[in-house]
Amino acid sequence: MRYLFILSSMFFFLSCSTKQKKEIIAEASCGQCKFELKSQNGCDLAIKIDDNAYFVEGANIDDFGDAHDEKIGFCNVVRKVKATGILENDKFIASSFEIVK
Repeated sequence: MRYLFILSSMFFFLSCSTKQKKEIIAEASCGQCKFELKSQNGCDLAIKIDDNAYFVEGANIDDFGDAHDEKIGFCNVVRKVKATGILENDKFIASSFEIVK
């Protein structure tokens, strides 16, 4: 009985501490140029979730064309994206990230 209690407690602890990946539709752009993030230097991809902006890991700002292109570049426009990932340590860890057309 004691072992059953220990096993069930471990299962509960592990299931509560596992972060769930979520698919979202959100705005994405350059964190520095468009979302006014200051914690990194240079131009880096960021996503806005619930009015808060987070730098993205798992996708690069130049993966979607020239970041400084006047019409589609993330340093000049905010674009709608579909992303899957988790928020961890004030960053969005992306397992998928694509532009919504």
